[in-house]
Amino acid sequence: MIRFVAIGVLVLAGAVLAVAATRPDVFRVQRAVSIQASPERIYRHIADFERWGAWSPYEKKDPAMKRSIQGKVYQWEGNREVGQGRMEIVEAAAPSKVRITLDFSKPFEAHNMVEFSLQRKGEATDVTWDMQGPAPFLSRLIGLFVDMDAMVGRDFEAGLANLKAIAESN
Repeated sequence: MIRFVAIGVLVLAGAVLAVAATRPDVFRVQRAVSIQASPERIYRHIADFERWGAWSPYEKKDPAMKRSIQGKVYQWEGNREVGQGRMEIVEAAAPSKVRITLDFSKPFEAHNMVEFSLQRKGEATDVTWDMQGPAPFLSRLIGLFVDMDAMVGRDFEAGLANLKAIAESN
């Protein structure tokens, strides 16, 4: 009996590993919002790390987070929810795009690209927050049990809602 249970466990574990191996080796999380403000008004809140404290959902997850902002580089060290890492603005095309490298060192190492794109639509601006990067095997395995798109997507939605409130009130 124990032998059959052990074989069943091994077959199940093998199946889980096989399914994880077939998942894409890159990930992407993207959310968008329409803001009743000009791209120029919105852009200044994204392209300046000094302004992120007012709208970024991650700033609110750890008010005691240690931050260091030096021009286009933002480094942080915080609790388990925000971890530790570094962002750098690598492209800023006012008022339509900001590209950022996002490197985490804790709780795990990850190297991703983030892009904010702004497109005028009449009196409004469509703002898209996009993050993508490699998905190593461990990430694909965890992704079978944790929906990263939904989890990170909620943060993006909250951040875009905050950005919308700020841009529309100024």
